[in-house]
Amino acid sequence: MQRHPQILNRAHTALLVVDVQTRLTRAVRNGQAMVAEIVKLVRGFRILGLPVFVTEQYPKGLGHTEPGILEALGRRSAVVKATFSCCGAPGLVSDIRSRGIRQVLVSGTEAHVCVQQTALDLLSRDFQVQLAVDAVASRKELDYRTALDRMARSGVILTSVESALFELLEVSGTAEFKQVAALIK
Repeated sequence: MQRHPQILNRAHTALLVVDVQTRLTRAVRNGQAMVAEIVKLVRGFRILGLPVFVTEQYPKGLGHTEPGILEALGRRSAVVKATFSCCGAPGLVSDIRSRGIRQVLVSGTEAHVCVQQTALDLLSRDFQVQLAVDAVASRKELDYRTALDRMARSGVILTSVESALFELLEVSGTAEFKQVAALIK
């Protein structure tokens, strides 16, 4: 079946979780709700066997990735970066490219700093970038809204956690569908 090019495709999609660290989560608006949505994404991507990349900005000062996210990942620590954009993290973009990824679903903090700079830099590297708006946060509502607007006007596709997961599933009635549907309830 022919699909619209903006629909996420399992064959070449990855999830990028940007700087969802303990001290940042406490500072942003709706931080725990954001973490819960990211955990759904991570678990959904694991069910579907899709790659998940996680970054941390200055963990010495901001803490490490939220424990619930690491637990959902079932693995190690994140890629540590000094640049606000994840594209400056050593080896991250080349790792994403080496897996044949063309669509990157972005989540994390803060919408107007690291998330926005990452999304724009990924666009400049010819990735299609989608942003799960319910899995992104900032400290101030104005910064969050301004960032969403700027990213959308720049070519980032706004979506939601549930929408993204169902696009990746494509069909109902499978074992994967049942597992992902249970996450969303």
